[in-house]
Amino acid sequence: MALNELWFILVAVLFIGFFFLEGFDFGVGMAGRFLGKNDVERRIMINTIGPFWDANEVWLLTGGGAIFAAFPHWYATMFSGYYIPFVFVLLALIGRGVAFEFRGKVDHPSWKQTWDWIIFFGSILPPFLFGVLFSSILRGMPIDQSMTLHAEFSDYVNIYTVTGGVAVTLLCFLHGLLFLTLKTVGDLQMRARKLAQKMIYAVLAALVAFVGLSYTETDLFTYRGEVTVPLVALVVVSYGLVILFSKKGRDGWTFAMSGLGIALTVGAIFAGLFPRVMISSISSAYDLTIYNAASGAYSLKVMTIVAVTLLPFVLGYQIWSYYVFRKRVDGKDMVY
Repeated sequence: MALNELWFILVAVLFIGFFFLEGFDFGVGMAGRFLGKNDVERRIMINTIGPFWDANEVWLLTGGGAIFAAFPHWYATMFSGYYIPFVFVLLALIGRGVAFEFRGKVDHPSWKQTWDWIIFFGSILPPFLFGVLFSSILRGMPIDQSMTLHAEFSDYVNIYTVTGGVAVTLLCFLHGLLFLTLKTVGDLQMRARKLAQKMIYAVLAALVAFVGLSYTETDLFTYRGEVTVPLVALVVVSYGLVILFSKKGRDGWTFAMSGLGIALTVGAIFAGLFPRVMISSISSAYDLTIYNAASGAYSLKVMTIVAVTLLPFVLGYQIWSYYVFRKRVDGKDMVY
C-alpha cells in the first residue's frame, strides 16, 4: 500500500472516530433542551460527557492536522473555500466548551439558561455544518486548474447539502440519547430511551432522503458502487438493529449499533471519494486526489513513523479514561 493511500485511510479513520465519539457529545448537548426537566437533570446530562468531550474533540484536530501534513493542497483548498463555515464551527465549539465550565459559576436561573442555550447551539451547529460540508464535497465544488475553489452561496447551501446536514445532526442526536441510556438512571434514563425509540424513525427518513438525493446528485453509487452500495446497505441494517435492541432494552448493543451506523456512513463517504479528496464540478481533470494533493514521499514517511510511535499512547489514554469513568451518573455527590 502506498503511503498516500495509507494516510487517506488514516484521515478517514480519524473522522470516523470523531463522529462516533464527539457525535454523542453533540447529541447530549442537543438533548439538554428537550430532555432535561430541571437544572439537576441538565447538570447530570452535562456530567455524563464531562470527562470525555474535550478529548473527543482531539480527533477533529488530529484529522485536520493529518490533512495539513499529508495533503497540503487538500487542506489549502478546503480550508480557504470553507473559511466561513469553519469559523462558525470554531465559534460553536469554543462557546460550548466555555459554557460547560461557566454554567455552574453563578447560581442564578438566567445565567444557567443562557449557557444552556449556548450548549444547545454549540452542539447542533457543528454536526449540521459538517454534514453540509461533506455533502457539498460529494456533490462537487467549482475548483479550477489551480486548485482554487470559487463557489457561490448555492454551491454550499442547496437541497442536497441541507439534507445531508439534517441527517448528520439527527444521527448525532440519536447517538447522544442512546449514550444517556448507558450513563443515567431512573426516570431520565427511561425518557432518553423513549425519545430515542421515536427519533430512530426520523433518522431513517433522513437517511433515505439523503441516499435518494445522493443517487441523483452525486456519483457515490457509480464511481465506487461496488464498495458504497454494500456499506449503505449495512447502514440500514445497523439502524434496523438499533430498533430491535432498543425494544429489548439492550442499551449497550443499541448504542454500539448506532455507532456502527455512524462509522459506516462516514466510511461510505470516504470510500465514494477515493482516490479523490475533493471533486471539481468544472472538470474531473481538476479533481484533487491523494496523488496530486499529497506531500512528498519523505514527509509522508516521517509522518508515518511518528504516527505509529505516538498513536498507541493516545489511544491507550483515551481507552483508560473511558474505563475510569465507566459508571452511571446518578446525581449523588455531583459537582454542580
